Amino acid sequence: MGDITNTYDLIIVGGGPAGLTSAIYGGRAKLKTLVINKGTVGGLVNTTREVVNYPGYGQIGGEDLMKDFKKHAETFGVEFSRDEVIRTDFSQEDKIIVTKKGKVYSAKAVIIACGSEPRLLNIPGEKRLQGSGVAYCATCDAEFFEGEDVVVIGSGDQAIEEGMYITKFARKVTVIVLHDEGVLDCNKMSAERAFQNEKMEFIWNSTLEEVLGLDNVEGVKIKNLKTGGLTELACQGVFFFVGMVPSTLFLKESGIEMNESGYIPVNDLMETNLEGVYAVGDNRIKYLRQVVTAAGDGATAAVAAERYIEELNAFNTNVLQSEKKVLLIFFNALNTESIKFSSLLEEANLELPQSYKIVKVDMATKKNLAKKFGIERVPSVVVLNEGQKIKQLDYSMDKEKLKSQL
Repeated sequence: MGDITNTYDLIIVGGGPAGLTSAIYGGRAKLKTLVINKGTVGGLVNTTREVVNYPGYGQIGGEDLMKDFKKHAETFGVEFSRDEVIRTDFSQEDKIIVTKKGKVYSAKAVIIACGSEPRLLNIPGEKRLQGSGVAYCATCDAEFFEGEDVVVIGSGDQAIEEGMYITKFARKVTVIVLHDEGVLDCNKMSAERAFQNEKMEFIWNSTLEEVLGLDNVEGVKIKNLKTGGLTELACQGVFFFVGMVPSTLFLKESGIEMNESGYIPVNDLMETNLEGVYAVGDNRIKYLRQVVTAAGDGATAAVAAERYIEELNAFNTNVLQSEKKVLLIFFNALNTESIKFSSLLEEANLELPQSYKIVKVDMATKKNLAKKFGIERVPSVVVLNEGQKIKQLDYSMDKEKLKSQL
């Protein structure tokens, strides 16, 4: 994959609220941390005009909130690179990341925080007129349609709330809805406000067939789903709010499990199916996609990554670099039987002609290591030589039986 440009403890792919929170926690834990983000740090939150539900802020612009996140991360020495990850190799202990600018990085742990992006309908005229009347972000572009007619596609929370925001500028906002009259996918409060908004109109049981116009949007072609009839509506802007898709295409050959939509399943520690690789924020399977839940994801993943790296470093120092064979004892510090067994094994080891190096592993804090050696119960003992498992001892509280196995 090329020469490695630099090595890090932790690399975070994506600089939205989840990635930035991971960076804060990673930097604070004294991990050498890099955030790689292909756009402006902050992600889609930068396009949110007002954030009113992030604890402690009351009301703040999305871009300002993300600037605070980034500044916080920088105080802990976190590095940032504006680049795009195009290829990865997560098959080894050192994870490799290759970017569009030709950089090759390695890290002990990687957090995927690349977020999501607006879904395209891919209808005629949509791509061709992007930036010329076709838009996906009301807070970014609504002001360009002062006094004009705008069409909104979608009926979820984002579509209806962004549509109401557009009415502050546009002469009229027409919402194209798939459902029967009066049925919206958004929350009830937003629906009530939208129905009371004199600038908003609705076209029911319909979908968009085409965006019309040569150099700029001049109208849309609408299909009635019940009759099949086509009508044209003049407008100067079309805003699409038909959902989001995860920005995980670059991970297609990475070995990371994803569902059919490209979202990544994780466990409670934000771990993917690959050791040392985590996924947080809008690119993972989750119930609620908000700044506050993204931040929670980021904190969890960074702490899990820190502990994983600690395990890795301790294993390399105490086991791989050991001149002696190693007895890896998995125990529970709160379990009396575990403690007694550990003491008995230490006594047995001292009586051997050639003793082993003993490394104790508390299952409560070293779950990754236990998983690596297939340990499901404590106390358990694995015999290692140069890091390779030779055998696993049969549990016994008889010292002589333990010595006979060694």
